[in-house]
This record gives sequence, structure tokens and C-alpha cells, in this order.
Amino acid sequence: MANISYPPDRTGLLFLDPYNDFFSEGGKLWPLLKEVAEEVHMHDHLKEILAAIRAASIQVFIVPHHRFSGSDDYGNWKHMNHDQLGSKERRLFAVGTWGGEWHSDFAPQKGDIIIKEHWGQSGFANTDLDLQLKQHGIENVICVGMVANTCIESTGRFAMELGYHVTLVKDATAAFSREGMQAVHELNGPTFAHAILTTNDLLGVLRESGASH
Repeated sequence: MANISYPPDRTGLLFLDPYNDFFSEGGKLWPLLKEVAEEVHMHDHLKEILAAIRAASIQVFIVPHHRFSGSDDYGNWKHMNHDQLGSKERRLFAVGTWGGEWHSDFAPQKGDIIIKEHWGQSGFANTDLDLQLKQHGIENVICVGMVANTCIESTGRFAMELGYHVTLVKDATAAFSREGMQAVHELNGPTFAHAILTTNDLLGVLRESGASH
């Protein structure tokens, strides 16, 4: 960690999919994520990270998944993947419903940038995320949110391919199983992420970078 730093003007927090359906009791997917999320104290860690990031004037980018808006969302798509089929069937993050609203603890605040919704797993594919990062001079991205081995991994891997320094925070995310967490943080993450930290690690590096008060 000694060689890692997060200059506030060149660092961005990518917060993926902070919807009630993912993060809240009563959310459609929360029962499948709850065990792992509570085991790593995800909610508490996300609150700590957001507080430190905002105090440091580091830019927050909300990177949301597509919200279900009607039965014709996917039209006559020929190659829907498993997650897209499930999203359509369950009407995940539906527009106009509580499940498709932001979790109250993680809702965007003034100055946050909300990226165009992604249809698959990468926050970069078919969105304006790369453009927004470049326009704000961002070189380092810190990825948190849902789900560890799908959207977090895909977004982090895509970021690496585009030349960003990528950090994963392994206790500020969750997955549907412990194996899913291990897959990204122990097997796949080291092939694309430049740093895989705990929340405490990240907060320490922020302090050392002079990026927190």
C-alpha cells in the first residue's frame, strides 16, 4: 500500500447500483445478498467510505444498472444473458417503484455525477462513464457497491483496459455467495486491479494521501 495514493483531483469513487432492490430490507435481491453483506459489514463500510470521500472532495460517480420500465425493455433481443432474463422476469429496479429508488443512505448528493444506466454488467459499456471520468481528469477509480463478481468486476476490468488505476474494496461490496466474493478478490481481481483493499486499508491510504480531514 506504500506506493498507492489517491490525489483528490485525479480520483473518483464509482458507486455501482445503490438501489433499494439491492441494498434494503424488502428489496427483491437483498435476501440473496444479505448473508454476505452483513458478514463483511458492507453498509457500515460504505458509509465510512462515502464520508471520507466526500470530506476529501473526491468526485463521486453513481453508476446505475438499467431500471425496468416495461415488458418491452429488451424488445426482441437475441442474446439476453442470465442476469438480463432474471431482471426482466423480476422487474428489477423498476421505474416508479420503491425498489428502483436509491437506498436512503446512499442516494446521490449535490455534486455527484449520475452515469447513464448500463444494460449489462460493465458500467462503461454503452454509457458515458469513460467520457465523464476523462472530462473530470480522473485517473484512479475506486469501485464499490453491487455485485462483486458481476458489475464490480466487469467495471473494474473495463477500467483497467481503458488505462485507469483500479481499486477494489473487498468489504464494501457483496455477492450472492462467499465463492462469488472469493472469485473476484482472490482469483480474478489480481489480474486487473492495481489494489485490492479493505475499508480500513483504503481510509488509511486516503489519510496518507492527504485526501481526508
